Amino acid sequence: MQLRGKPYAVFITDQRLWIPAGNVYTYPDIMIVGQPIELQEGRQDTVVNPIVIAEVLSDTTAAYDRGDKFALYRTINTLQEYLLIDQYRVSVEHYRKTAPNQWLFSVHQAKDETVTIASVGVEIELNKLYEGIL
Repeated sequence: MQLRGKPYAVFITDQRLWIPAGNVYTYPDIMIVGQPIELQEGRQDTVVNPIVIAEVLSDTTAAYDRGDKFALYRTINTLQEYLLIDQYRVSVEHYRKTAPNQWLFSVHQAKDETVTIASVGVEIELNKLYEGIL
């Protein structure tokens, strides 16, 4: 809702992302893409310019999302922020790019905390994020 009227598109699980450095396609759980949307050459269904990616952690995906997948995501020049959202407990890991090859890490584990996604000007209250879930 906070991105209405702003120059971004939000995709939830249904948009394919191309990561050229790894020759990999992936479907992030949530992806915020700047306008205009840039597509993989020769494709109409695959974006290449995410600004923010969020993954919802599960027991089977947590290690991959934190490790190899994040390493691939870091090769995307447009990516500014990466969020890992725990589905079993209140916990959001937030990585924000501060310079090439430098990422600032913060973790939010209290429902009264707010995560600021500076690259798109959004604040997420954890009590609302986890409302009705935990």
